[in-house]
Amino acid sequence: MIKAVFFDIDGTLVSFKTHEVPPSAIKALHQLQSRGILTFIATGRHILSINNLGSLKFDGYITLNGSYCFAGSKLIYKCSIPATDISTLVSYLEEKENFPCIFVHEHALYINDTNEQTETTFRLLNFPQPPVLPLKEAAQGETFQLIAFFNAAQEKEVMPRLLHCQATRWTSLFSDVIPLGSNKQIGLQKMMEYYGLSREEILAFGDGGNDIPMLQYAGIGVAMGNAKDTVKQSADYVTASVDEDGIYKALIQLDVISEKPSQKQ
Repeated sequence: MIKAVFFDIDGTLVSFKTHEVPPSAIKALHQLQSRGILTFIATGRHILSINNLGSLKFDGYITLNGSYCFAGSKLIYKCSIPATDISTLVSYLEEKENFPCIFVHEHALYINDTNEQTETTFRLLNFPQPPVLPLKEAAQGETFQLIAFFNAAQEKEVMPRLLHCQATRWTSLFSDVIPLGSNKQIGLQKMMEYYGLSREEILAFGDGGNDIPMLQYAGIGVAMGNAKDTVKQSADYVTASVDEDGIYKALIQLDVISEKPSQKQ
């Protein structure tokens, strides 16, 4: 029996076209909650950057790809990038090849530079541009994630230098660089421990490469129709795209909600 459902945001719960949650997904969420099923967000976004869910409420938030997790408003887990890796990255950007990078801190985000690539990203995600600060200022303080606007070749050169980090990419525009060992699966496990849930009771939706660990770990992993083939191959079930009511259709097909809910619901 499914007791909790986890949702990625961009490309899963929220459309890239409208930047909104489809009405069918809102309907599905309300029915899940009316049935006492817990609902969670699992995103690469910072909690301060979740600006596209309207008035929807969730029981918990896995943010920064599992590096920062809330049960309700209570912080239950956090894991930051070691300062040595941040120092190594700063030296690389100063001495070798500069590229824009968002430094994600506990209560703020800063970017060292902008270009056409960052502007495209902010439009695609309807994402507010962080304040621009000089590199060393942007990098100062505890960092939980880096949003690195490097290409595949640059990533191949940079990442071996960051000994305690790993990169996860779901778009050609950037990679999320997170602490080694962190991912959305870790976030799921932290939520399961907190709420006393088992894998068999978990259903998860995603569309990007950073969702693969979560989809593989959940009792049922559902890939959106707009997901890449590698994501679909990692899932137990493939639904329609976010713009074709994929969440609602999957929950009906998997018998988690009803197409004709009872009056009590």
